[in-house]
Amino acid sequence: MTGGPGPDWVLGVDSGGSGLRVALARAGAPSRATTTASREPVRTGPGGIDAAHLLEQLLPMARALLERAGEAGPGGEAAPGGSFGLAAVAIGAAGMATLGDELRAVLPTALEEALGVRRVALAADAVTAYAGALDGRPGAVVAAGTGMIALGTDLVSWRRADGWGHLLGDCGGGAWIGRAGLEAAMRAHDGRAGGSAALLERLEAVFGPAGELPGLLYPRSDRPAVLASFAPEVARCAAHDPVAEAILAEAAGHIAAAAAAVCPPPSAGHCEVALTGGLFKTGDPLLVPLREALSVQLPHARLVSAAGDPLAGSLTIAAALATGSLTLPRDPRMLHVTAPPPGPDRDS
Repeated sequence: MTGGPGPDWVLGVDSGGSGLRVALARAGAPSRATTTASREPVRTGPGGIDAAHLLEQLLPMARALLERAGEAGPGGEAAPGGSFGLAAVAIGAAGMATLGDELRAVLPTALEEALGVRRVALAADAVTAYAGALDGRPGAVVAAGTGMIALGTDLVSWRRADGWGHLLGDCGGGAWIGRAGLEAAMRAHDGRAGGSAALLERLEAVFGPAGELPGLLYPRSDRPAVLASFAPEVARCAAHDPVAEAILAEAAGHIAAAAAAVCPPPSAGHCEVALTGGLFKTGDPLLVPLREALSVQLPHARLVSAAGDPLAGSLTIAAALATGSLTLPRDPRMLHVTAPPPGPDRDS
Protein backbone atom coordinates (compact mmCIF):
# COMPACT_ATOMS: atom_id res chain seq x y z
CA MET A 1 0.00 0.00 0.00
CA THR A 2 3.02 2.28 0.43
CA GLY A 3 5.78 3.24 -1.96
CA GLY A 4 9.53 3.34 -1.57
CA PRO A 5 11.58 5.35 0.90
CA GLY A 6 11.09 9.11 0.83
CA PRO A 7 12.56 12.13 2.59
CA ASP A 8 9.46 13.11 4.50
CA TRP A 9 7.64 12.22 7.67
CA VAL A 10 4.04 11.14 8.17
CA LEU A 11 1.81 11.43 11.21
CA GLY A 12 -0.80 8.89 12.25
CA VAL A 13 -3.50 9.57 14.85
CA ASP A 14 -5.92 7.22 16.60
CA SER A 15 -8.74 8.87 18.57
CA GLY A 16 -11.06 6.70 20.61
CA GLY A 17 -12.76 6.16 23.91
CA SER A 18 -9.49 5.54 25.75
CA GLY A 19 -7.80 8.72 24.53
CA LEU A 20 -5.59 9.97 21.73
CA ARG A 21 -2.53 8.19 20.31
CA VAL A 22 -0.12 9.84 17.87
CA ALA A 23 2.75 8.28 15.89
CA LEU A 24 5.44 9.76 13.66
CA ALA A 25 7.37 7.77 11.05
CA ARG A 26 9.16 8.03 7.74
CA ALA A 27 6.82 7.76 4.77
CA GLY A 28 8.86 4.83 3.49
CA ALA A 29 8.97 3.04 6.84
CA PRO A 30 5.65 3.48 8.66
CA SER A 31 6.30 0.45 10.87
CA ARG A 32 9.25 2.24 12.52
CA ALA A 33 7.36 4.87 14.47
CA THR A 34 7.79 7.05 17.52
CA THR A 35 4.59 7.33 19.53
CA THR A 36 2.99 9.38 22.28
CA ALA A 37 -0.44 9.27 23.89
CA SER A 38 -3.01 11.11 25.93
CA ARG A 39 -5.57 9.32 28.08
CA GLU A 40 -8.14 12.10 27.68
CA PRO A 41 -10.78 11.18 25.07
CA VAL A 42 -11.71 13.86 22.56
CA ARG A 43 -15.02 15.42 23.53
CA THR A 44 -18.20 15.12 21.51
CA GLY A 45 -20.54 18.12 21.51
CA PRO A 46 -23.70 19.27 19.71
CA GLY A 47 -21.74 19.59 16.46
CA GLY A 48 -20.20 16.13 16.72
CA ILE A 49 -16.57 15.38 17.54
CA ASP A 50 -15.03 18.57 18.95
CA ALA A 51 -12.37 19.70 16.46
CA ALA A 52 -10.93 22.35 18.82
CA HIS A 53 -10.46 19.81 21.59
CA LEU A 54 -8.78 17.35 19.24
CA LEU A 55 -6.39 20.06 17.98
CA GLU A 56 -5.72 21.22 21.53
CA GLN A 57 -4.33 17.78 22.31
CA LEU A 58 -2.90 16.80 18.94
CA LEU A 59 -0.79 19.83 18.00
CA PRO A 60 1.50 19.86 21.07
CA MET A 61 1.96 16.10 20.77
CA ALA A 62 2.74 16.35 17.04
CA ARG A 63 5.20 19.22 17.55
CA ALA A 64 6.98 17.32 20.31
CA LEU A 65 7.40 14.27 18.06
CA LEU A 66 8.59 16.43 15.15
CA GLU A 67 11.03 18.28 17.38
CA ARG A 68 12.44 15.00 18.65
CA ALA A 69 12.80 13.69 15.08
CA GLY A 70 14.39 16.96 13.97
CA GLU A 71 17.11 16.63 16.59
CA ALA A 72 18.00 13.18 15.28
CA GLY A 73 17.54 13.78 11.57
CA PRO A 74 17.50 11.15 8.79
CA GLY A 75 19.41 8.02 9.74
CA GLY A 76 20.18 9.39 13.20
CA GLU A 77 22.56 12.21 12.18
CA ALA A 78 22.05 15.76 13.32
CA ALA A 79 19.53 17.88 11.44
CA PRO A 80 20.23 21.53 12.21
CA GLY A 81 17.06 23.51 12.69
CA GLY A 82 14.87 20.44 12.26
CA SER A 83 14.75 20.91 8.46
CA PHE A 84 12.41 18.18 7.35
CA GLY A 85 8.85 18.09 6.03
CA LEU A 86 5.61 16.57 7.25
CA ALA A 87 4.25 14.96 4.09
CA ALA A 88 0.86 13.69 5.27
CA VAL A 89 -1.40 13.22 8.27
CA ALA A 90 -4.05 10.52 8.72
CA ILE A 91 -6.52 10.71 11.59
CA GLY A 92 -8.75 7.81 12.52
CA ALA A 93 -11.52 8.66 14.97
CA ALA A 94 -14.31 6.73 16.61
CA GLY A 95 -17.58 8.21 15.38
CA MET A 96 -16.01 9.91 12.35
CA ALA A 97 -18.61 8.48 9.96
CA THR A 98 -21.61 9.91 11.80
CA LEU A 99 -20.12 12.64 14.05
CA GLY A 100 -17.22 13.91 11.96
CA ASP A 101 -18.70 16.87 10.05
CA GLU A 102 -16.87 19.43 12.19
CA LEU A 103 -13.58 17.56 11.84
CA ARG A 104 -13.91 17.41 8.07
CA ALA A 105 -14.73 21.14 7.93
CA VAL A 106 -11.98 22.33 10.29
CA LEU A 107 -9.00 19.98 10.35
CA PRO A 108 -7.53 20.23 6.82
CA THR A 109 -7.09 24.01 7.02
CA ALA A 110 -6.07 23.95 10.70
CA LEU A 111 -3.40 21.31 10.11
CA GLU A 112 -2.01 23.13 7.09
CA GLU A 113 -1.76 26.37 9.07
CA ALA A 114 -0.28 24.75 12.17
CA LEU A 115 1.98 22.06 10.68
CA GLY A 116 2.33 23.03 7.04
CA VAL A 117 0.83 19.75 5.85
CA ARG A 118 -1.57 19.72 2.90
CA ARG A 119 -2.18 15.99 2.52
CA VAL A 120 -4.76 15.01 5.15
CA ALA A 121 -6.86 11.85 5.46
CA LEU A 122 -9.76 11.74 7.92
CA ALA A 123 -11.04 8.22 8.47
CA ALA A 124 -13.54 6.30 10.51
CA ASP A 125 -11.77 4.17 13.10
CA ALA A 126 -13.03 1.07 11.31
CA VAL A 127 -11.10 2.19 8.21
CA THR A 128 -7.85 2.62 10.14
CA ALA A 129 -8.50 -0.74 11.81
CA TYR A 130 -8.88 -2.20 8.31
CA ALA A 131 -5.70 -0.54 7.03
CA GLY A 132 -3.76 -1.75 10.04
CA ALA A 133 -5.11 -5.28 9.84
CA LEU A 134 -5.03 -6.00 6.09
CA ASP A 135 -2.72 -3.29 4.70
CA GLY A 136 -4.93 -2.51 1.70
CA ARG A 137 -5.80 -6.04 0.56
CA PRO A 138 -9.42 -6.92 -0.35
CA GLY A 139 -11.37 -8.48 2.50
CA ALA A 140 -13.05 -7.63 5.75
CA VAL A 141 -12.10 -6.66 9.26
CA VAL A 142 -14.16 -7.11 12.39
CA ALA A 143 -13.31 -4.66 15.16
CA ALA A 144 -14.80 -5.76 18.47
CA GLY A 145 -14.36 -4.39 21.95
CA THR A 146 -17.19 -2.82 23.88
CA GLY A 147 -18.98 -2.51 20.53
CA MET A 148 -18.68 -4.38 17.25
CA ILE A 149 -18.39 -3.23 13.65
CA ALA A 150 -17.45 -5.02 10.44
CA LEU A 151 -15.99 -3.25 7.41
CA GLY A 152 -15.12 -4.73 4.06
CA THR A 153 -13.95 -3.61 0.66
CA ASP A 154 -13.15 -4.91 -2.78
CA LEU A 155 -10.99 -1.76 -3.17
CA VAL A 156 -13.81 -0.15 -5.15
CA SER A 157 -16.25 0.71 -2.35
CA TRP A 158 -16.77 0.16 1.36
CA ARG A 159 -19.39 -2.03 2.97
CA ARG A 160 -20.23 -1.61 6.65
CA ALA A 161 -22.27 -3.77 9.00
CA ASP A 162 -23.34 -2.92 12.55
CA GLY A 163 -21.46 -0.51 14.77
CA TRP A 164 -24.81 1.05 15.67
CA GLY A 165 -24.23 1.22 19.42
CA HIS A 166 -25.40 -0.95 22.29
CA LEU A 167 -29.07 0.06 22.01
CA LEU A 168 -29.46 -0.59 18.28
CA GLY A 169 -26.79 -3.14 17.51
CA ASP A 170 -23.15 -3.96 18.23
CA CYS A 171 -24.42 -7.53 18.23
CA GLY A 172 -21.83 -9.96 19.54
CA GLY A 173 -19.65 -7.21 21.01
CA GLY A 174 -18.50 -6.93 24.60
CA ALA A 175 -21.51 -4.94 25.82
CA TRP A 176 -23.86 -7.38 24.05
CA ILE A 177 -22.17 -10.40 25.67
CA GLY A 178 -22.07 -8.75 29.07
CA ARG A 179 -25.73 -7.75 28.91
CA ALA A 180 -26.75 -11.26 27.85
CA GLY A 181 -24.75 -12.71 30.73
CA LEU A 182 -26.27 -10.35 33.27
CA GLU A 183 -29.75 -11.06 31.92
CA ALA A 184 -29.17 -14.80 32.40
CA ALA A 185 -27.94 -14.11 35.92
CA MET A 186 -31.06 -12.08 36.73
CA ARG A 187 -33.27 -14.91 35.42
CA ALA A 188 -31.52 -17.23 37.85
CA HIS A 189 -32.01 -14.67 40.63
CA ASP A 190 -35.77 -14.66 39.90
CA GLY A 191 -36.04 -18.42 39.46
CA ARG A 192 -37.07 -18.08 35.82
CA ALA A 193 -36.23 -20.67 33.19
CA GLY A 194 -33.03 -20.15 31.23
CA GLY A 195 -31.10 -18.63 34.08
CA SER A 196 -27.52 -19.36 35.04
CA ALA A 197 -26.51 -19.91 38.64
CA ALA A 198 -22.86 -19.65 37.64
CA LEU A 199 -23.36 -16.22 36.08
CA LEU A 200 -25.45 -15.10 39.06
CA GLU A 201 -22.56 -16.01 41.34
CA ARG A 202 -20.16 -13.97 39.18
CA LEU A 203 -22.60 -11.03 39.03
CA GLU A 204 -22.74 -10.84 42.82
CA ALA A 205 -18.97 -11.24 43.12
CA VAL A 206 -18.40 -8.32 40.75
CA PHE A 207 -21.33 -5.97 41.42
CA GLY A 208 -22.82 -7.02 44.75
CA PRO A 209 -26.42 -8.17 45.42
CA ALA A 210 -28.30 -8.84 42.18
CA GLY A 211 -31.36 -6.88 43.24
CA GLU A 212 -29.26 -3.73 43.53
CA LEU A 213 -27.75 -3.98 40.05
CA PRO A 214 -30.38 -1.83 38.25
CA GLY A 215 -29.75 1.04 40.65
CA LEU A 216 -26.02 0.76 40.05
CA LEU A 217 -26.22 0.38 36.27
CA TYR A 218 -28.99 2.62 34.95
CA PRO A 219 -27.70 5.99 36.25
CA ARG A 220 -24.25 5.39 34.73
CA SER A 221 -23.30 7.34 31.61
CA ASP A 222 -20.79 4.60 30.71
CA ARG A 223 -23.32 1.76 30.66
CA PRO A 224 -21.84 0.07 27.55
CA ALA A 225 -18.43 -0.16 29.22
CA VAL A 226 -19.97 -1.49 32.45
CA LEU A 227 -21.89 -4.13 30.51
CA ALA A 228 -18.75 -5.07 28.56
CA SER A 229 -16.80 -5.48 31.78
CA PHE A 230 -18.89 -8.60 32.46
CA ALA A 231 -18.03 -10.25 29.11
CA PRO A 232 -14.82 -11.86 30.48
CA GLU A 233 -16.90 -13.42 33.28
CA VAL A 234 -19.19 -14.97 30.68
CA ALA A 235 -16.13 -16.34 28.85
CA ARG A 236 -14.71 -17.81 32.05
CA CYS A 237 -18.01 -19.53 32.85
CA ALA A 238 -18.44 -20.96 29.34
CA ALA A 239 -16.21 -23.98 30.01
CA HIS A 240 -18.62 -25.37 32.63
CA ASP A 241 -21.90 -23.48 32.14
CA PRO A 242 -24.09 -24.27 29.10
CA VAL A 243 -25.92 -20.91 29.31
CA ALA A 244 -22.67 -18.95 29.10
CA GLU A 245 -21.45 -21.24 26.33
CA ALA A 246 -24.65 -20.59 24.37
CA ILE A 247 -24.26 -16.82 24.78
CA LEU A 248 -20.79 -16.92 23.23
CA ALA A 249 -21.98 -19.18 20.44
CA GLU A 250 -24.75 -16.70 19.62
CA ALA A 251 -22.25 -13.82 19.78
CA ALA A 252 -20.02 -15.71 17.36
CA GLY A 253 -22.94 -16.11 14.98
CA HIS A 254 -23.64 -12.37 15.04
CA ILE A 255 -19.99 -11.51 14.43
CA ALA A 256 -19.77 -13.98 11.53
CA ALA A 257 -22.99 -12.59 10.03
CA ALA A 258 -21.54 -9.06 10.10
CA ALA A 259 -18.35 -10.27 8.43
CA ALA A 260 -20.37 -12.11 5.79
CA ALA A 261 -22.39 -8.98 5.07
CA VAL A 262 -19.30 -6.93 4.18
CA CYS A 263 -16.83 -9.44 2.75
CA PRO A 264 -16.41 -9.32 -1.05
CA PRO A 265 -18.39 -12.15 -2.70
CA PRO A 266 -16.77 -15.34 -4.01
CA SER A 267 -16.91 -13.93 -7.54
CA ALA A 268 -14.43 -11.24 -6.45
CA GLY A 269 -11.85 -13.92 -5.71
CA HIS A 270 -9.77 -14.45 -2.60
CA CYS A 271 -11.04 -12.79 0.59
CA GLU A 272 -9.31 -12.38 3.93
CA VAL A 273 -11.02 -11.70 7.25
CA ALA A 274 -9.06 -10.20 10.15
CA LEU A 275 -10.18 -9.83 13.76
CA THR A 276 -9.04 -6.88 15.82
CA GLY A 277 -9.98 -5.42 19.19
CA GLY A 278 -9.87 -6.34 22.83
CA LEU A 279 -12.88 -8.67 22.77
CA PHE A 280 -10.92 -11.36 20.96
CA LYS A 281 -8.47 -11.54 23.86
CA THR A 282 -11.13 -13.67 25.57
CA GLY A 283 -9.60 -16.50 23.53
CA ASP A 284 -11.01 -19.91 22.69
CA PRO A 285 -14.41 -19.60 24.44
CA LEU A 286 -15.31 -17.07 21.72
CA LEU A 287 -12.81 -17.86 18.97
CA VAL A 288 -13.66 -21.55 18.62
CA PRO A 289 -17.37 -20.99 17.90
CA LEU A 290 -16.46 -17.96 15.78
CA ARG A 291 -14.18 -20.00 13.53
CA GLU A 292 -16.99 -22.54 13.14
CA ALA A 293 -19.52 -19.83 12.31
CA LEU A 294 -17.19 -18.22 9.77
CA SER A 295 -16.56 -21.55 8.07
CA VAL A 296 -20.32 -21.91 7.55
CA GLN A 297 -21.18 -18.32 6.64
CA LEU A 298 -17.99 -17.42 4.75
CA PRO A 299 -16.54 -20.66 3.36
CA HIS A 300 -14.57 -18.81 0.65
CA ALA A 301 -12.77 -16.53 3.12
CA ARG A 302 -9.54 -17.09 5.03
CA LEU A 303 -9.16 -15.96 8.64
CA VAL A 304 -5.85 -14.14 9.10
CA SER A 305 -4.06 -12.42 11.95
CA ALA A 306 -4.28 -8.63 11.99
CA ALA A 307 -0.97 -7.17 10.84
CA GLY A 308 -1.34 -4.07 13.01
CA ASP A 309 -3.71 -1.96 15.10
CA PRO A 310 -5.67 1.19 14.13
CA LEU A 311 -2.73 3.50 14.93
CA ALA A 312 -0.56 1.45 12.56
CA GLY A 313 -3.40 1.74 10.07
CA SER A 314 -3.38 5.52 10.35
CA LEU A 315 0.34 5.57 9.60
CA THR A 316 -0.15 3.19 6.69
CA ILE A 317 -2.78 5.50 5.18
CA ALA A 318 -0.63 8.58 5.75
CA ALA A 319 2.39 6.92 4.13
CA ALA A 320 0.33 5.84 1.13
CA LEU A 321 -1.09 9.34 0.79
CA ALA A 322 2.42 10.82 0.94
CA THR A 323 3.75 8.50 -1.74
CA GLY A 324 0.69 8.66 -4.01
CA SER A 325 -0.12 4.97 -3.56
CA LEU A 326 -3.37 5.11 -1.59
CA THR A 327 -5.61 2.36 -2.99
CA LEU A 328 -8.35 2.27 -0.36
CA PRO A 329 -11.66 3.68 -1.64
CA ARG A 330 -12.28 7.30 -0.82
CA ASP A 331 -15.63 8.05 0.71
CA PRO A 332 -17.14 11.31 2.04
CA ARG A 333 -17.65 9.82 5.50
CA MET A 334 -15.47 6.73 5.74
CA LEU A 335 -12.24 8.05 4.19
CA HIS A 336 -12.13 11.76 3.40
CA VAL A 337 -8.91 12.91 1.71
CA THR A 338 -7.60 16.42 1.12
CA ALA A 339 -4.49 16.69 -1.04
CA PRO A 340 -2.94 19.27 -3.40
CA PRO A 341 -3.03 18.60 -7.14
CA PRO A 342 0.14 17.21 -8.68
CA GLY A 343 2.67 19.89 -9.52
CA PRO A 344 6.22 20.27 -10.78
CA ASP A 345 7.70 19.68 -7.33
CA ARG A 346 7.57 16.57 -5.15
CA ASP A 347 3.79 16.24 -5.80
CA SER A 348 4.51 15.27 -9.37
